[in-house]
Amino acid sequence: MRYSVAMTGEVEAAMRDHLIRDDGQEDVLVATYVLSSGLERTTALIRSIILPREGERHVHGNASFTSRYVLRAASEARAAGHGLVLLHSHPGAEGWQHLSGMDWETESEYERVARTATKMPLLGMTLGGHDTAWSARFWFDRTAPTWAESVRSVSSTLGVTWNDELRAVPGVTSSQERTVSSWGERAQGSISRLRVLVVGSGSVGLDVAQRLAATGLVTVGVMDYDGVEARNLDRMIGATRLDAALGRSKVDVASQLMKSAATAHKIDIRRHEVSITDPEGVSIALDYDVIFSCVDRPWPRAVLNGLAYADLIPVIDGGIALDTFKDGRMRNGIWRAHTLVPGRPCMGCIGQLVAGDVSLDKLGLLDDPEYIKGANRETPSRQNVAALSASVSSALLAQFVSLTAHPGRRGVPAPLRYILSSHTLEHSTATSGPYCPYENATTLGDRRTPIAERRDDWRITVAARATTKHSLRLRVAAWVERLARRTIDRIVD
Repeated sequence: MRYSVAMTGEVEAAMRDHLIRDDGQEDVLVATYVLSSGLERTTALIRSIILPREGERHVHGNASFTSRYVLRAASEARAAGHGLVLLHSHPGAEGWQHLSGMDWETESEYERVARTATKMPLLGMTLGGHDTAWSARFWFDRTAPTWAESVRSVSSTLGVTWNDELRAVPGVTSSQERTVSSWGERAQGSISRLRVLVVGSGSVGLDVAQRLAATGLVTVGVMDYDGVEARNLDRMIGATRLDAALGRSKVDVASQLMKSAATAHKIDIRRHEVSITDPEGVSIALDYDVIFSCVDRPWPRAVLNGLAYADLIPVIDGGIALDTFKDGRMRNGIWRAHTLVPGRPCMGCIGQLVAGDVSLDKLGLLDDPEYIKGANRETPSRQNVAALSASVSSALLAQFVSLTAHPGRRGVPAPLRYILSSHTLEHSTATSGPYCPYENATTLGDRRTPIAERRDDWRITVAARATTKHSLRLRVAAWVERLARRTIDRIVD
């Protein structure tokens, strides 16, 4: 199991403002956390800050907690059902901080207090004052801490402090020269370590996944349970007629293309033939640092919309809608892109997700012509062309760069919409609704209201593809293709 810590930019700024003192001395602070449990990673989400009262801590060069402060905070954490976080600063330090003997002794002593009161492990955190880098560790017992892999601050910018011992900086390859020259080795060292998931590997997702691999990311996942069909070939650039004839899974096709595009010394491509609307898919998604939403249906988008806020995983979402006249000529095309993070409105608040459509999607009614006609609804648009899919993927990738590289020291913009007929780019003025159920669920973690449900339809699809028998000619063609790829790999490597 891997461990990490995440917090909103607002909470991170408040803790930083308290811990970094004008007089240059250390300070201490207590906070609370909740858990977000993935398949391979558990994340502590910082939930609330408990500021010290008069006389509850000592500042004398090396700051220290009083038992009264810790016991009061532990009581508040227990009442809320949260875990306890002890934080302290190292004013002149930078990078990931390890524990001094005194720090070790303090946290190990309070481990039992935290566990007794909250029934959860104590979380210790340190802030390096020179570069405002965080470090974190979980105390499952008094013997020794279990170190986190990273600490993430999530807002319009994504800030990550990495534990280099657990997630080493990937070496820069000769293929990444132009990339590194664009934002520097430090940014490349952080971006390349991000675990990024692309949900939906159709026309847009397939392009995004390949470009992430070419950027040098070490771990990229693709999630989709569908297979390639002939009707996909005018949009899925890189997929072949053989892929369609064999009905190969979209994640297999994406995996092969990503492998060819990768510039890292070694890329870890994760294939997930599951649905994001199933709890199994949600557990997988919680292992990632950033998610690309390349789906076009209400239910999966609602699930991702929820994870962005409840679990502090930035979700980069977008799509395209084409409109035609009755005679088939194009009337207009609109594509959009936005990043879902605390401080930015959710899909519902910007009008890209209608709550009622989620239930209809679950029931399959959005694909039922009789229901659509009876309800006097418009048939969902399915038009798309390769020439415009690239515009959507580029818009999403621009959001990713803004989120992670912070060009101009700025983060992601307000939601964007491009209108093809008038060639105009609109910046949304939408704001967060005061009663938005998604944004009000920020940092709930495992306490989120479930949107995903266990269903067997996608499992049947995956199982059917695995048992499909193909003609001898197709099997021979697939064998020759595999042999050619292996030969090329041996020669190139």
